[in-house]
Amino acid sequence: MEDNWLRQADEVEALSSIFSDQFKIEDEINHKYSIIIQDNHGNSQFTITLQVTFPPEYPSDSPPIYQINASWLRGDERQRLQTCLEEIYCEKIGECLVFLWTEKIREFLTDRFETLSSSSVKCPPALENIETDRTKEAEEGEGDYDDDDEYGFNPELHTYKPSAAQETGGCEEFDGIELPPIHHGEFVKDRKSVFQGHLAPVSHQKQVDMVLNKLKENKKIAAATHNIIAYRIQCGQDSFITGCFDDGEIHAGSRMLHLLNIVDARNVLVIVTRWYGGVHLGPDRFKHINNCTRVLLESHGYVKDKAGDKKGPKSHASGQDKQGPSQNHQSSSRKKGK
Repeated sequence: MEDNWLRQADEVEALSSIFSDQFKIEDEINHKYSIIIQDNHGNSQFTITLQVTFPPEYPSDSPPIYQINASWLRGDERQRLQTCLEEIYCEKIGECLVFLWTEKIREFLTDRFETLSSSSVKCPPALENIETDRTKEAEEGEGDYDDDDEYGFNPELHTYKPSAAQETGGCEEFDGIELPPIHHGEFVKDRKSVFQGHLAPVSHQKQVDMVLNKLKENKKIAAATHNIIAYRIQCGQDSFITGCFDDGEIHAGSRMLHLLNIVDARNVLVIVTRWYGGVHLGPDRFKHINNCTRVLLESHGYVKDKAGDKKGPKSHASGQDKQGPSQNHQSSSRKKGK
């Protein structure tokens, strides 16, 4: 642990020296930092702010917690960049990563600028001051939606962002990757708010999109105030691809992912849907969200028993799961995870 702190201090000193004014200490106590990154041509229209937080286990056993802030970066482009950063982590486990990540982001921005320039495509203006119905709902709800935290806070590797197909209501197809079975938890009601958890075994990150698309075929789930996401997929003996999405309920996804990490749940996706009922619940809403997550993990064998042996997932043929409101989900077979 002490070695990690020393390596973190050395990395911060190096980053401060390299990036100067572009490097900012956001929270020294919690080891939270940000770096503004431009392409190699100095184009200021499209920049990315990389925000990182160093957990105690970094760099020896854990990656930095990171968040990509760029309102113009969406859909497939965001997914491509996240995949590049994940690959760097998997290749460089145990090493300091932030400089490598910034250079990869700079390369990504440079390639993007040159591609747009060579094809004579006019760069669209940065997307600013976007106000969505979901923002309004959150403001009328708990009042904790923050445009500056558009993509939520990620407690592990990266923040999940739904694909462009989901944002337009479309259904995205992925060759060779099948929709996994989806299990539904009981409804939890508190002061007119309603919560329901959904769980799916996943072995590929693209299945996250597929499951959310399937759930949103239910109009009530699609219209819910929040659909909060956390997933953890094993990509090696001791490495994982993880992500979360708050969907306006700030820090809710990070709390769910923290729970997945604590119980060492593997190859699983959990989505908690909340319908806001008009009464503020305060911290109780996080209790309900985490309880929905834990109950599903326990009932489907993703939590270790007292002896320390991991329970295997229950047979998909045993019993009927509670369906989402007014929806009969059809579950197809899937590729088995590791």
